[in-house]
Amino acid sequence: MDILQLIDRLEELFNDAKAVPFTHNVVVDEDKMLELIDQLRITIPEEVKKAQQVVAQRDRVMAQAQEEANRTLQIARDKADQLVQKDMIAQEGQRRAEQILSQARAEAEAVRADADNYVLDTLLQLQEQIEKLGNQVTNGIRMVQETRLQKG
Repeated sequence: MDILQLIDRLEELFNDAKAVPFTHNVVVDEDKMLELIDQLRITIPEEVKKAQQVVAQRDRVMAQAQEEANRTLQIARDKADQLVQKDMIAQEGQRRAEQILSQARAEAEAVRADADNYVLDTLLQLQEQIEKLGNQVTNGIRMVQETRLQKG
């Protein structure tokens, strides 16, 4: 029997009691009253135990929910850290790629400048040689013409 039923029976016992004239007192059946009190003494601890079990179960559920929430939050933090780390790695890779590209462009420009200088030097030397050769040819022609004029 649950506690509410016992309280209802206690109320019935009170309602069935005989009123003492000119007072607020009533006369109740002692045996029935003591029996109800005994049943209440037995039932209340059981009800309290059930309530404590419900509270304990609620506490376990709350602890599990908190643990799950903490675990989910940690997973989310870890995932966010991984994404940030990947982003940082990607940014570092991009920065390094730009650095390598810039260095390659600078080296290519230096090689191009060196090649231009080499070609210019080679062409200037060739021009000098051609001029010398041209002078030699001109001198050779002049000599042949002078020799021809002298003989003839």
